Amino acid sequence: MAAHPVPAHSGIPGASAHPTRAPAAVLPAATTHKTGAGQAEEMSIVNIAARQRMLSQRMVLQTVLAARGSALHLQAARASLALFSASQTRLLDTPRHLDEAGASLIRRTYEAPGGVGATIDAFARQVGTALDLAERQSPRTEEALARLVDGTDAVLDALNRATTAFDQLARTQSDAMMKELAGIVASIQTVAREAKVVSFNAQVMAARAGTHGREFAVVANVLSGITNEIDGLSLQAVALAGRHR
Repeated sequence: MAAHPVPAHSGIPGASAHPTRAPAAVLPAATTHKTGAGQAEEMSIVNIAARQRMLSQRMVLQTVLAARGSALHLQAARASLALFSASQTRLLDTPRHLDEAGASLIRRTYEAPGGVGATIDAFARQVGTALDLAERQSPRTEEALARLVDGTDAVLDALNRATTAFDQLARTQSDAMMKELAGIVASIQTVAREAKVVSFNAQVMAARAGTHGREFAVVANVLSGITNEIDGLSLQAVALAGRHR
């Protein structure tokens, strides 16, 4: 059984050709993957990045057990490596769908001197190599395992840094979205206040017109009711924005 290859992107985000449905200036909110039970599950980009840490440790353990002759763990390790590599490609693809500031943050995290991309890629290649050697029962298996285990701390640190970057990006975009929402709510409230003034003036004019203003009074009352509903919806939006901060 051949090892699952790691994409030859050398840690450079944006090199993948995998498509996405995310808007151009927004961090892709979620992606769909299959669980072990075959059920679809939605995961945010931040959660995918965090999951990579768990997968890395699972892969090390499964590879060690595979090297001890467990065919079951060999198969499981290859499945974990495939998921790890696919998730990594997904993460590296995100800068293409971000604004310049967000894309720059992710690219710096992976590409800058001391960036995490090379460390993560090297780890995935080491897992694939160790699994190939274990499957062939090569005498070089123990040496490959030793290198893999020795690099565990380094890859955990790299994955933690990547998760922190995606988390920072998500918080920044959430704050920007909340500010935009607050501005929209403020504009709606302004329009509602102006509509109330118009409604009040219309009711006054209808009263002065007596019987000739009855139909106009009905319209003014409906407008007043609409503005009250707008006020209620605006307050709900403000409360919702506050809970998401």
